[in-house]
Amino acid sequence: KTFRDDWYPAYKAHRPPMPDDLRLQIEPLHEAVAAAGWNILMVDGVEADDVIGTLARQATQSGARCIISTGDKDLTQLVNARVTLVNTMSNEVLDEAGVSAKFGVPPERIVDYLALVGDAVDNVPGVPKCGPKTAVKWLAEYGTLDNLVAHADAVKGAVGDNLRAALDWLPQGRRLVTVKCDVPLPRRYDELVAPPADTEKLRALYQHFGFRTLLRDLDGDVPEKQTRNAAPRRFEAAPAAAAVTTSNDTSNYESILTAAQLDAWLERLMAAPLVSLDTETTGLDPMTAQLVGISFCIEPHYAAYLPLAHHYPGAPDQLGREQALQKLKPWLESADHKKLGQNLKYDQHIFANHGIALRGIAEDTLLQSYVIESHKPHDLGNLALRHLGLNTISYTDVVGKGAKQIGFDQVDLDTATRYAA
Repeated sequence: KTFRDDWYPAYKAHRPPMPDDLRLQIEPLHEAVAAAGWNILMVDGVEADDVIGTLARQATQSGARCIISTGDKDLTQLVNARVTLVNTMSNEVLDEAGVSAKFGVPPERIVDYLALVGDAVDNVPGVPKCGPKTAVKWLAEYGTLDNLVAHADAVKGAVGDNLRAALDWLPQGRRLVTVKCDVPLPRRYDELVAPPADTEKLRALYQHFGFRTLLRDLDGDVPEKQTRNAAPRRFEAAPAAAAVTTSNDTSNYESILTAAQLDAWLERLMAAPLVSLDTETTGLDPMTAQLVGISFCIEPHYAAYLPLAHHYPGAPDQLGREQALQKLKPWLESADHKKLGQNLKYDQHIFANHGIALRGIAEDTLLQSYVIESHKPHDLGNLALRHLGLNTISYTDVVGKGAKQIGFDQVDLDTATRYAA
């Protein structure tokens, strides 16, 4: 609750409460920002805009230049010769000329402009049926909101009637949209010297939450270090994830190309208490995707890939798809032979397209992640990084991106086996 709620109880009252899963992210985000070396100011009873406005005023009064990273139109009222807004999402830069070009009024008239048009986002009414064009026209003609109010009787037509009906409200509306620039802060702007980044804490946080890109960026600048004992107080990385590796032992990965190999693997599958299972296909839509291959793993680092439909120049002979599936069908349909996988509902659809009812699903890591770690990414790459400390081969590493992307059926078998198994 802020002072604006005291002034106007309906302020932002139409907004739903913050979702619980978003609220849970606030403290971890603050920890990450602080670990990166950025100062955080939290002040009760005001909005972030007011803290930003106060810091901007302190900076400019001291002769400093100020850049505010935001896409919030309310903060355009702060723009002057020393304050510029940068929207990093759209790469838009707004100086004084930019504000005038975008809104039709200079920064010093933004408050008057917002009071006239209102702010639906914050539930602040303006003059009924007064849009941006009308507000710009009035301010161009009368200069300021105060002068417009003083000459309200001269505004003709229905819009003039609406203006006159809103005269009692306009001072309150203007007060609500004005950024407060004199908030008592725990520290002045010139005391916000950025401390060095705590790379060990950042590494532990990135590993814990599966921020693979940020972790790679961090490791690109800082030598790899052990982080088993470096996790911050709320985030203790799993022991297995303390050290990150970018490779996996593939020496016992096998490409199944003959009937004898398939028979040998089928014996292993029938004897194993639990088997990891995955399919490789031509697409993401299980209704239309074609089966390209199947991978199995019966114990750590001991896996196989059964290619069934790889087509590229020089591709080796492969077992016929239907022949191989008929051999595997008793095991695939057995409820007594337990399988685990990632999003096995997809694989069920793929096998169903070939007349096979996949049974015996004992573990699905996608569903487990969603239930246990709903606030974290659930893809296999992030799960491997988070729980095994392993940077896996990504799908785009194998098939490429954009116009140069190929189908998985065009991937060479050595690469396909390393990826799938």
